[in-house]
Amino acid sequence: MKNNYKLFHCCLFIILAFSGFKVYQEYDIDELRKRYSSGDPSMWPAPDIDEEVKNNFEDIGHLPPPNFPKDNSYNKEKKELGKTLFFDPRLSSSGQIACASCHDSEIGWGDGRRVSYGHNRQQGRRNSMTLLNVGYVDSLFWDGRAESLEDQVGFPINDTLEMNFHVNLATERISAIKGYKALFESAFGNEQISEKNIRKAIATYERTIVSESTKFDRFIDGEADIYSDREVLGLHLFRTKARCINCHNTGYFSDNKFHNTGLTYYGRKYEDLGLFEVTGKPEDVGKFRTATLREVSRTEPYMHNGLFPHLEGVVNMYNAGMPRPKRKPHEVNDTLFPTTSPILEKLNLTNEEKAALVAFIKTLESRNRRVNPPNLPN
Repeated sequence: MKNNYKLFHCCLFIILAFSGFKVYQEYDIDELRKRYSSGDPSMWPAPDIDEEVKNNFEDIGHLPPPNFPKDNSYNKEKKELGKTLFFDPRLSSSGQIACASCHDSEIGWGDGRRVSYGHNRQQGRRNSMTLLNVGYVDSLFWDGRAESLEDQVGFPINDTLEMNFHVNLATERISAIKGYKALFESAFGNEQISEKNIRKAIATYERTIVSESTKFDRFIDGEADIYSDREVLGLHLFRTKARCINCHNTGYFSDNKFHNTGLTYYGRKYEDLGLFEVTGKPEDVGKFRTATLREVSRTEPYMHNGLFPHLEGVVNMYNAGMPRPKRKPHEVNDTLFPTTSPILEKLNLTNEEKAALVAFIKTLESRNRRVNPPNLPN
């Protein structure tokens, strides 16, 4: 099987070299394997990135150590308190919905649904984003409406479609539980139970939800034989012809920016204006935060609306250049009509290349560890 793969790529290299296709012009699979697994990123082939991306561009690689803010430094007791609160449904008005209800460690720290169920089994508007590696995010939610993890905590508690409470009322309820006092004292040095410290504790716990080493991390560190030829090809396509690197970069595999991928569904069912709902700027209509690709094979379904159940379908959409809505006559002067990002274009990937790209993306998955719920205080 492996020899047949090498023969295929040898022939592919010759064909594409004569056609002038730049991705394969210089390197065959064996050379790509040698360079990418060298342990030295300076040996990697140059990425194919747009001019607008080059400023402060950071290539893919390892995740750095998690960073805790100065005003909410890490300690083990605070993490354990945050974990307890994360699993406690008493933060919701019904006493039935916890943060863990939509962020389950067994299914990629999402909930596996197109959109989540909340209070009274109401459905939300958007897919529940994974909390894996959430400490590396600059702003939270698909539309960036929370500026930090501490800020984020209050949104689902207050949302009538989610936990349907108010963070102040939730704080009062937690304050009335005697068993929490010792936990707060261990974490913060006093028994005072405040909204601020609830936010800090949950945020601290969430920053510790970090991926373990992946097959990709081991490969670029020198385990050259851990990758198949298909996965090597997929990695190279990711950084070149497939153009994924333009938005999915850094060790987090996301630029932490907002882009319009053509899935606004403007004026139709599933319409969602994205970042515009936060900023009110017409140029932000349809923009959503770039999701991380680390662990993405564990976090289906995909996109902000969860309408794509498989990675293969997402790759097919990007290969086609993503939707580019055209104005109808009555929309000529519509200042909110969305424009798909110019970064996106038709890729002309072959079926073999699309399969290789998916194979590489699946190497960004680490071992799945189930987190056992804590015993809740009385």
